[in-house]
Amino acid sequence: MKKVVVGLSGGVDSSAAAAILHNQGYEVVGLTLWLMKGKGQCCSEGMIDAAYICEQLGIPHQVVDIREVFQTNIVDYLVSGYSAGITPLPCSQCNKTVKFAPMVQYAREQLGCDRIATGHYAKISYNSASKRYELLRAVDRNKDQSYFLYDLSQDLLAASVFPLGDFQKADTRRIAAEYNLKTADKPESQDLCLVESNGSMRAFLDKYLAPKKGDIVDGDGKVLGQHDGVHHYTIGQRKGLGIAAAEPLYVIGLDAVNNKVIVGDRTLATESECTVQRVNWVSIAEPSTPIRAEVQIRYRSKPVPATIIPLEDYRVRLVFDEPQFSITPGQAAVWYEKEKVLGGGIIEQFS
Repeated sequence: MKKVVVGLSGGVDSSAAAAILHNQGYEVVGLTLWLMKGKGQCCSEGMIDAAYICEQLGIPHQVVDIREVFQTNIVDYLVSGYSAGITPLPCSQCNKTVKFAPMVQYAREQLGCDRIATGHYAKISYNSASKRYELLRAVDRNKDQSYFLYDLSQDLLAASVFPLGDFQKADTRRIAAEYNLKTADKPESQDLCLVESNGSMRAFLDKYLAPKKGDIVDGDGKVLGQHDGVHHYTIGQRKGLGIAAAEPLYVIGLDAVNNKVIVGDRTLATESECTVQRVNWVSIAEPSTPIRAEVQIRYRSKPVPATIIPLEDYRVRLVFDEPQFSITPGQAAVWYEKEKVLGGGIIEQFS
């Protein structure tokens, strides 16, 4: 009997993934990662529900305390980024360094198992010609999470199973209901666990970064208003500026050094190209010449055609066919060939 460790968050997706594999005859071990510091944080309810699911399925449940790893790799990373005037995306980093890598290590070292599974909506295939594992979009495009998984290594992809890749979300809930799982009707969680835990990103950041009043200025340096910290703003933001103007104003720059928020009209928040760092070529080997692909600069953004130009030091330059609004430093840019994730990385600050 094949053994698999299933990451259980206490939500319906991971619960259904465990049930599917259990029904397929796998020896399933439920594993929950304790991420948050502090009594009563959001992980507590998830751990309780995960334990209950394992009891329902008749499988063992284990909890691994990686709060220090989460604090260093996610919380500190976020706080540092926002204080520097960027808008970090923690999810891809969390998947690689906090979830998948520790899960695979624990499975191999503690359980003698080479396979892990999660409730992510994505697919994995093996290309025998290139001898590489490929990351693909899920069938349910509304739930597809391949954007957040671009940073997974070949080793992690080889060890991973995504049972929900061919399912619609409605199918997942139906399966959970058929197994009478406690989580079948559990509401959707927010994309970012820290927001869910703290109520808002602003509330989370206010726990770590003190208010720091400064000026909101236009491109010429004219003072238009006041802010209470650059970490409360992001490129492309329109709402919450507190400025009366004849035309809509958007955040076009964040000067953390001089504590200024720079605003302008929509055209000034639009760029034709950007550079991307910490690039991971997930499904293909790094190309030596420019390639064409469709690029997403945000999770919910529409893929748009662009040229990807490889640079040194795990960097690329993206040149878009048409200028894009709100290219945000710190967020991920991920490029696709149809359903296949070719690679991705973190958008650099503009010079």
